[in-house]
Amino acid sequence: MTILHDIDPLALRLPFWPNGIHWYGLMYGLAFLTAWWLGRRRVRDGRLPGTNDEGFGDLLFYGMLGVVLGGRLGYVLFYSFDAFLADPLMLLRINEGGMSFHGGLLGVLVAAAWWTRRQKLHFFHTVDFVAPIVPWGLGFGRLGNYIGGELWGKPTGGDWGVVFPASLPADYAALPAEQLRQLHASGALDAFARHPSQLYQAALEGLVMGVVLWLYSRKPRPRYAVSGLFALLYGAFRFAVEFVREPDAHIGYLAFGWLTMGQLLSLPLVALGLFLLWLSRRSPTLAPVPPPAPEKT
Repeated sequence: MTILHDIDPLALRLPFWPNGIHWYGLMYGLAFLTAWWLGRRRVRDGRLPGTNDEGFGDLLFYGMLGVVLGGRLGYVLFYSFDAFLADPLMLLRINEGGMSFHGGLLGVLVAAAWWTRRQKLHFFHTVDFVAPIVPWGLGFGRLGNYIGGELWGKPTGGDWGVVFPASLPADYAALPAEQLRQLHASGALDAFARHPSQLYQAALEGLVMGVVLWLYSRKPRPRYAVSGLFALLYGAFRFAVEFVREPDAHIGYLAFGWLTMGQLLSLPLVALGLFLLWLSRRSPTLAPVPPPAPEKT
């Protein structure tokens, strides 16, 4: 039996804040909170040489900026460049939505490079440290996409799946919520059910990647290995889910009647992951180093 997507986009309605707190913003908050908690655990386990909680706090702050700025720039450059040329101010209208993982990843790498240079560490010490923390934030982000009823999948072609009101034909989408519930209960909307691809991505890119990378990184690994596994897993999972995810309407398929922009951007990650794993075979394995004690003032 299909499910009608009928979720209020507001998680909390506050009398002193008319706009309330949206689920998507709440998911971002949970992502950064989880990154802070897991990162502190890894710091205290000595996974980032010469760094204490204060140093990690700086890294997390730069990473947050990288995610937001890189994600927005990546979305504009990869998915909406023509719209940007027609209206450059759209870059600043983040409240209208539009974030790219690949852009956010590049933003995090730039932030990590900036922080690493100041700390005089090897760049991949930082990236290997960060990699097991990232998937949990990705999972929360995909849950936010699902709750927001965006980035849905292709039609299921069966009697299961999720009916997203925003994906319905115009004559249905304009109907009030109560009428849509009645139509769904009668089965009239089952033909419009779609794959909940956001949940597939939350499971693969969030839960599965998070568990695999966390367990893999619990033991000392050669340099590049954890980063390589992250890139390989994300690229492979994203490429696979794109087969049941609806491509962006203004882009469509790029080639062969099935290749999407998401798949095209994921192929370099698969190649990079394989290269880093190969490189790790001849790289040193560093034992955990206890973090330095905070300076007394």
